[in-house]
Amino acid sequence: MLTLDHLVVVAPDLAEGGAHVWACLGFDMPEGGRHPEMGTRNHLLRLGDAVFLEVIAVDPEAPAPPRARWFGLCDPAKVRADWDSGRRLRGFVARTDDLDDVLAAQGDLLGEAATMTRGTLSWRFGLRPDGAWPADGAAPCMMDWGPSGSPARTMPDLGARLDALVLTHPDPDAARQLHTALGLAEPPEVVRGDGPRWTARITTPSGPRTLT
Repeated sequence: MLTLDHLVVVAPDLAEGGAHVWACLGFDMPEGGRHPEMGTRNHLLRLGDAVFLEVIAVDPEAPAPPRARWFGLCDPAKVRADWDSGRRLRGFVARTDDLDDVLAAQGDLLGEAATMTRGTLSWRFGLRPDGAWPADGAAPCMMDWGPSGSPARTMPDLGARLDALVLTHPDPDAARQLHTALGLAEPPEVVRGDGPRWTARITTPSGPRTLT
């Protein structure tokens, strides 16, 4: 079974991403680090013992990688268009202990395994050749942290907790069938509407808030 690992806000730059999270949730997100294999950088916010929020953007100080960047970041025009249309929470990453088997069964959708790093952390990640989100974000990216497990428990606890994750999709039945086929342990709620578009309901010290 696949388990929700973290939510991903894909930003044109980290300043815009951080400002959006501040406006939605009232948190100034701690810095995460750099991903040399992808030429990206992130900020992180703990949402529980094994789940967190990531804001990620291209690192302007890093060289361009020899392959497509993850999360669609190789297409800055689309990142900007999605951002301006309100598609800022672009999806989530699911973790598994059987990444090779998952990718063997869904390789056309999810891509191939690649090793990624951030500081002393190392993990394996399913990366499509074009770097795009699976099903334009209606399906999660896949990863395996290995023996170390999720780093969420080591992040500062600022009191944010994920309550619900909701996908708005023009064909809810198809989206639900996709999540079932992937084997998501706790699939998100799916409602009908323009999309794919994600909404997260998050409890904060100042009350319930919504991230889009």
